[in-house]
Amino acid sequence: MKTVLTTLGISLLVLAGCAGQKQAESNFIQENIDNAVAQETIQTDIIEKSGKILNPRTIDKDGNIVYVPIDDWCSGFFPGNIWHMYELTGDQKWLPLAEKYTEDLDSVQYLTWHHDVGFMIGSSYLNGYRFAGKEEYKPVIIQTAKSLSTRFRPAAGVLQSWDADKGWQAERGWKCPVIIDNMMNLDLLFYVSHLTGDDKYKRLALKHADTTMQNHFRSDYSSWHVVSYNDDGTVGVKCTHQGKNDDSSWARGQAWGVYGYTSCFRESKDVRYLKQAEGIADMIMNRVKTKDLIPLWDYDAPVTAETPRDASAAAITASALIELSTLTTDGQKYFDYAENLLKNLSSSSYLAKPGENQGFILMHSTGSLPNGSEIDTPINYADYYYLEALKRYMDVKGLTYNSL
Repeated sequence: MKTVLTTLGISLLVLAGCAGQKQAESNFIQENIDNAVAQETIQTDIIEKSGKILNPRTIDKDGNIVYVPIDDWCSGFFPGNIWHMYELTGDQKWLPLAEKYTEDLDSVQYLTWHHDVGFMIGSSYLNGYRFAGKEEYKPVIIQTAKSLSTRFRPAAGVLQSWDADKGWQAERGWKCPVIIDNMMNLDLLFYVSHLTGDDKYKRLALKHADTTMQNHFRSDYSSWHVVSYNDDGTVGVKCTHQGKNDDSSWARGQAWGVYGYTSCFRESKDVRYLKQAEGIADMIMNRVKTKDLIPLWDYDAPVTAETPRDASAAAITASALIELSTLTTDGQKYFDYAENLLKNLSSSSYLAKPGENQGFILMHSTGSLPNGSEIDTPINYADYYYLEALKRYMDVKGLTYNSL
């Protein structure tokens, strides 16, 4: 009898512990989505009162919101944030706002002079299609994939990122520059292959991934930011335009890499991409220098009080590793790391209080330190991937949000 009672007592303690943990996880989600609702409401109220369609990207040195035009590479993230609010809360108030801000980007579908249309339309129109079943968005999404495909260079087997015949890119002597960020545009091509039943978009995306795997990465799975190809497809230059130096490991670039190759494995089931994603993830986990795991802007940057962090790199990495955790037998390791990232981003050190930070959710991101741009400031894509990571965390944990 004593043994039975002891076993029963232990079982009750375990159940109570599990229930307590589940409640803590639920509270974590509730509190952070409530915070996001407050902040995004501030942003949308400012926009709606202006009578214009404004697109907030960051805050300038004087504390003013910086709004961007529709052809800015970050123009899809704020509409995407509003789609995330609709998906996370189920609150219908977000739907007309998400539609209005998204549809302002209509002409982006024809943009062919850079690769970032995957970010721009993937975060806006594609999320509208995925989250709200907006069938009328399909033609825009498909046309965007067609426009992106025009940047494929058969000799090198890549999608060219930037044009190199004008501006600062031309001054560097690049022929066909490809940046690691381009791995993030492949998801749009994967989705359009599903939408159309045409595998050519998927084949093009995977060819780009293969070439990038071969030429962008070092033996430790860290990557250069830029690889420029010659006209004959050979590699001309390898450098890190936004990092500490050419051979350093720019933090956001590593995040783009692990996210992109996780997507490639999800779509292809080719274990080469899984190995690549795991290798980049392990490199990030081994090389981070901060106690709270939010990386310095470059993994080779000096550890000083003045060295800025990059919350955007942490948010992208957290979202990527949560998905990676569902695709690999070693998933718990990646999920635990992502959970720590997400919870640390949700601390008072990085999460703005409601009413502060001009309505942006996260503080302390770094855009391009070597170029003096967006240093230690909120940026809309940090918020975007933070919200995506929250949703992925909810899905893995089986959690729901109760709209107030």
